[in-house]
Amino acid sequence: MTWEAWLTGITVLGVFGALLRGLPADMVMAGAVTMLVAVGKVTGSSSLPDVGSAVAGLGNEGLVTVAVLFIVVAGLTQTGAMSLIASPLVGQPQSVVAAQLRLLAPVTLLSAFLNNTPVVAMFLPIVSEICKRTGISPSKLYLPIAYAATFGGVCTLIGTSTNLVVSGMLLESAGQRLSMFDLTWVGLPCCLVAIAFLLLAGRWMPNRIAAVHINEHIKRYTVEMIVEAGGPLVGRTIDRAGLRSLPQLFLAEVERDGELLAAVSPTQTLRADDRLVFVGVVESVVDLQKIRGLKRTLETDANARQTRAERHLIEVVVSERCPLVGSTIRDGQFRSTYDAAIVAVGRGSERVAGKIGDAVLQSGDVLLIEANEDFVTRQRNSNHFFLVSGIENSSPPRYERAWIALFTLLVMIGSVATGWLDLLTAALVASGVMISTRCCSISQARQSIDWTLMVVIAASLGLGKAVEQSGLAETVASFILNLAGGRPWAVLIAVYLTTMVFTELITNNAAAILVFPIAMTAADRMDVSPVPYAIAIAIAASAGFATPFGYQTNLMVYGPGGYRFSDYLRLGIPLDLLFLLVTASITPLIWPF
Repeated sequence: MTWEAWLTGITVLGVFGALLRGLPADMVMAGAVTMLVAVGKVTGSSSLPDVGSAVAGLGNEGLVTVAVLFIVVAGLTQTGAMSLIASPLVGQPQSVVAAQLRLLAPVTLLSAFLNNTPVVAMFLPIVSEICKRTGISPSKLYLPIAYAATFGGVCTLIGTSTNLVVSGMLLESAGQRLSMFDLTWVGLPCCLVAIAFLLLAGRWMPNRIAAVHINEHIKRYTVEMIVEAGGPLVGRTIDRAGLRSLPQLFLAEVERDGELLAAVSPTQTLRADDRLVFVGVVESVVDLQKIRGLKRTLETDANARQTRAERHLIEVVVSERCPLVGSTIRDGQFRSTYDAAIVAVGRGSERVAGKIGDAVLQSGDVLLIEANEDFVTRQRNSNHFFLVSGIENSSPPRYERAWIALFTLLVMIGSVATGWLDLLTAALVASGVMISTRCCSISQARQSIDWTLMVVIAASLGLGKAVEQSGLAETVASFILNLAGGRPWAVLIAVYLTTMVFTELITNNAAAILVFPIAMTAADRMDVSPVPYAIAIAIAASAGFATPFGYQTNLMVYGPGGYRFSDYLRLGIPLDLLFLLVTASITPLIWPF
């Protein structure tokens, strides 16, 4: 090997070591590429990437498509469209197997067309509700939905960002592009076999107690909500409305026609204009604001309700200099004074007695208010409040635009599936529709893009270019060819295994990008089609089931499910092998070498 290949190989190993130690992936990748570019510039070597090659990844079609699809997902999330799809599909399961089946199907379906992370995030509270209602251990359900999100992701081109990146690299290297459902021929059988395995292995699922600690002295808010007339909660029981399932939030009382109900039973049927009083932590109060069919008791201005989607929740601590101290919330005219509405009141761990509107403000009260984004800037240095802090992801969903978002998604998928538009064009149009129809705001669109992921992908593409340009890909490809005896099918298995091991250790995008040039070089030397190897890399890069950090969704359920590392090994290794077996068996049949 040349010294450039040795340097690149050592750099790649250094990247692996840094990522295994938990260093930020974007900084590690960008630093590695910067170092190689600097060495190439100083030595004048043409075998190392120059600045143009290093940053060329920013213009990769797959990377741009990933960024634009984040905005499409933001439109679906901000309108509550995803929850509207999920809730009817999940239903009311009564056993572990029934719950797993009802959860795996919608999670897999949604993940085939949406980013995996928000899908899993959306289903976590749904799983919590099912577990509280049925007594099923959360550890029986959390890991299966994390895996199901990965199953769905390998079924379509837009299922994961890795699929799009691989398609973009294939277009650049071989002039071919994966279509919307090319991966389905392999991904769907993998998905069905894996779901069957999870259902059959249900009895061996870990039975852990989630690591949840409740502090009796934690800060609790008192919040009042009204059941909206004509809304979806009218006629439902408290239990079926999901008002008993929010963690560390309890329904303290229900007032109907001026009278308090003697006892709040889960089977109590809700009626229009019922006043519900909840007590709980801020995170659950935020979730409560997003339940369709509830409105605040002090929300009387119709125009204010229409603009709620442009506002978000903020915590403030009232100081003794606040002019409203000593006044009731209703008489103090908080909205007209501060252009903000009080959502909830916290007074230590106590519950604020009586109606919130009649509560007298005291110095030290913690208020959860709804205001425009500039409230924090305006009041940060005010002597009326000790502390002003915004709460992320607290804007209420725009439910009235949910069907616009769903229709936009369906049109985007349909236009790509029929070949009318390529994916990038369709995604650009869909994201424009989401913003122009106010399914999400411009600021929410900007914030929805995971810029860290963009840097990781772009820098990984630069590092992958170095692997190819330095001759390292040629050397590793020769080793794999010799090991596999020059047989295309054996090389396919070797490429799959290499990618799978890498994705268990580092990020899935980086694993795919580093192995891709090696696979393309091997395919070129054997004079066979590169498509089967691109398919194998896309599938293997998502098949990180054996470790908590093999895939982001695995890590999301690690704490809530109370899992141990061994739980991932016990379920993940068989899933890894099943994916390998199905991929190696089907891929050559669909795309002959």
